[in-house]
Amino acid sequence: ALRKQLSHQYLVSDWTRTNEAWFAAVRLEKVMMLIILTLIVAVAAFNLVSTLVMTVTDKRADIAILRTLGATPRSIMSLFMIQGSLAGIAGTVGGVGLGLLISYNIGHIVELIEKLIGRQLIPSSVYLISNVPSDVQAADVAIIAVISLILAFVATLYPSARAARVQPAEALRYE
Repeated sequence: ALRKQLSHQYLVSDWTRTNEAWFAAVRLEKVMMLIILTLIVAVAAFNLVSTLVMTVTDKRADIAILRTLGATPRSIMSLFMIQGSLAGIAGTVGGVGLGLLISYNIGHIVELIEKLIGRQLIPSSVYLISNVPSDVQAADVAIIAVISLILAFVATLYPSARAARVQPAEALRYE
């Protein structure tokens, strides 16, 4: 728009074109950070699966008693899906909250660490910056939160199905 308003005597250049390589590097870094965060969330989902599988194993007798009292496999599965989903929601809310708290206070946190260790973490003579920049994008936070919630829900499926398959007679045999 500015280029059209000015005559041809002036050179109008967009900063993304002037610094195209740097802009591409920043875009690539953003994609890589999304991949890394997704992997971290996937590890957390695997931990949720492990925890729920151990819970199902520990609660086999309780599940069997519920089944003998008339609970359907579907209701047992629902119980464990709700438990896992609540853990996923709590983890996501806690992670987003802690992440935002750190992001908005990263400058103060770096200063505190520098005072504690007596060294400058980001010397301006070495790096092009003298502080840790933090630009929280609501869309990025929402994407990570949604991925976390979806992975947490998917992580509950296997342990919940395993709990639903518990046979009362088999589970109570050695109790």
